[in-house]
Amino acid sequence: MNKENKSISKSPWGKYEVLLNDANCKVKKITVKPKTRLSYQSHKKRAEVWVVISGEGLLTQEEKTTPVKHAAIVMIPYESKHRIENTHETEDLVFIETQIGTYFGEDDITRYEDDYGRE
Repeated sequence: MNKENKSISKSPWGKYEVLLNDANCKVKKITVKPKTRLSYQSHKKRAEVWVVISGEGLLTQEEKTTPVKHAAIVMIPYESKHRIENTHETEDLVFIETQIGTYFGEDDITRYEDDYGRE
C-alpha cells in the first residue's frame, strides 16, 4: 500500500491510521489521547493482536483489567469483549493493531459500553 492510499480516521478518543488493508488482514496504528478510552466491544468476524509502541494504559478484556505499556503484546480472540484506556495525563498511548479474520469493516463492532454515546 503506498502512502497515498493510507487513510486516517479521527474519533472522540483519538485517531487511527490504516497501514495495510488486504484480503488477509488489516493493520492500524491507533493513537489514544490522554485520559480517554475506546468502547467496550467485541467482533464476530475478526481477532486482533495489539503491540503497544508508546504510552501506558489499562486493558480490559472479559471483565479483567491489566496494565499495559511499551512492548506489551495483547491477543484479542474472536468475540472477546475488550477495551483500552490511556491512563496518562499528558502522553498519547499508541499501539499497532493487526486484525485477522474474514471481514474487517467498522460495522463488525458490538458495543457494550461507550463514553461517547455510540451504539
